[in-house]
Amino acid sequence: MPLTEYALVFLCLAAGGILKGATGAGAPVLAVPAMTMLFNAKFAVAVMVMPNLCTNLWQAWQYRKAILPGPFTWLFASAGAAGVILGTAILALLPQEALALIVAGSVYGFILFRFLRPDWRVTLEVASRVGAPVGFVAGLLQGASGISAPVSLSFLNAMKLDRAAFIATVSIFFVAISGFQVPALGALGLLTTTSFLASVSALVPLVAFMPVGSRIARRLPKEAFDRVILVLLGLLATKLFVDVLL
Repeated sequence: MPLTEYALVFLCLAAGGILKGATGAGAPVLAVPAMTMLFNAKFAVAVMVMPNLCTNLWQAWQYRKAILPGPFTWLFASAGAAGVILGTAILALLPQEALALIVAGSVYGFILFRFLRPDWRVTLEVASRVGAPVGFVAGLLQGASGISAPVSLSFLNAMKLDRAAFIATVSIFFVAISGFQVPALGALGLLTTTSFLASVSALVPLVAFMPVGSRIARRLPKEAFDRVILVLLGLLATKLFVDVLL
């Protein structure tokens, strides 16, 4: 890989780290579309798997006292783990063009939902009843495209959890799906020794830039930060569509 491409991967991961530091989640939302645009979806998903696992494992431990009571978190995470296995099989079977469109479509879905239903609210009682099927679909999307945000983050945001409970819940979800995604990628030949080492190396820029995101979040109004992210995501998704369709 040329030096310029290494630099671009570094920037993609740094951008994902900034978003995760600012919000507690969402690093793949920026990093995966950007790396898919530069390389391909299979590479992007493989590179993000260890950063997802390790950073969320740390956050899950850090916020363990904020885990929601009852079975919701564990049902949501377990169903996501089941979904990610099927999603990973889809990732292995589909051609790159179809995968790029799935990534772009997932990003557009996330943006559209944020605009159409900004005040959508789900109670914990309702979430506990539908958490397993929602978690399965989110895991399926994560396995196939590397991005579950249109389902997972939209659903958890609708629960209006406080920051600690939100981070605890989303971290446990991503630990579960990443824990199953690693062996699934390996079994299907998508996570080789080389890509595994690249994934471990990807932790460096992502973790290094998480504090930057935390500082930006403290200084920039949340609404302004959200708008900047949505515009950037829209540009990335549009570039993916254009590259495939033209």
